[in-house]
Amino acid sequence: MPLTSSPIGVFDSGVGGLSVLRALRAALPHESFVYLADSANAPYGERGDAYVSARTHAITRYLRDQHHIKALVVACNTATAAAIHEVRSSYPDLPLVGLEPAIKPALAVTRTGRVGVIGTRGTLTSSKFGKLLASLDGQARFVVQPCDGLAHAIERGVDLPDPAPGSAVGATETGALCERYIHAMGAFGTAPGQIDTLVLGCTHYIFVEHELRTLVGPGVQFIETGEPVARQTRRLLEAAGLLRAPVQALAGAGASGTEDDAQDAPETRLLTTGPVAMLQAGARRWLGLPADCCETVSVP
Repeated sequence: MPLTSSPIGVFDSGVGGLSVLRALRAALPHESFVYLADSANAPYGERGDAYVSARTHAITRYLRDQHHIKALVVACNTATAAAIHEVRSSYPDLPLVGLEPAIKPALAVTRTGRVGVIGTRGTLTSSKFGKLLASLDGQARFVVQPCDGLAHAIERGVDLPDPAPGSAVGATETGALCERYIHAMGAFGTAPGQIDTLVLGCTHYIFVEHELRTLVGPGVQFIETGEPVARQTRRLLEAAGLLRAPVQALAGAGASGTEDDAQDAPETRLLTTGPVAMLQAGARRWLGLPADCCETVSVP
């Protein structure tokens, strides 16, 4: 059985899930985390469901067996769509949180009734997303745009400097892709008939928020999943009695804690199946974490 001091597992096909980890660490500052980026097999969004499902099962087993996680956050829309129902069946005792494009929250904020959704092709063509979209038929007009190559470009550009102020959006690879896909969706803005809400349906996309904002204008609202996922994770841990109290409150191991709880301060470990330099760059840039918290692992 996991202890309250056991880590929460988080995984994505690459470094994009660091956006979810950032929200989790902010909402659950007393928890330990182990994050796994399956970068050697990324991007998931351009692979088939069977492949993504196999990787999701392999990584879940690895995190359970090697790191004794007490909960798992599948910080990848594509993996959630392909495999979350299977993982729930295989691990019924494991608190599990998946991601899906946040189109329901978008309904609450749109005023024009036109909502844009960007994501990987694997997510947006999945039966899970199709059912979600169909369940909201008639409540808004959804403009859905697969963004082939964008997540991978964000991964490749993680250790590049931010564009200089005033530079053209299309001056970088990520900027050029953002420009192509946003322009394909139609007019953005707050006037009737314009898209006034944009759902970021991939965890990577929050890292190009500046480029997207430049393209759509200041009046368009962005909807992403990091904070809602963190709130749901907290709810599940509370329900399971696995939410960790502050370490200082556990000194001496009171009635709600154990000696194991009292001894270990929270930590964050970052693992990757690919080149460690990419993860180190993401950890430094987006989480302010040092390079020595990152390592390469093998997950057959």
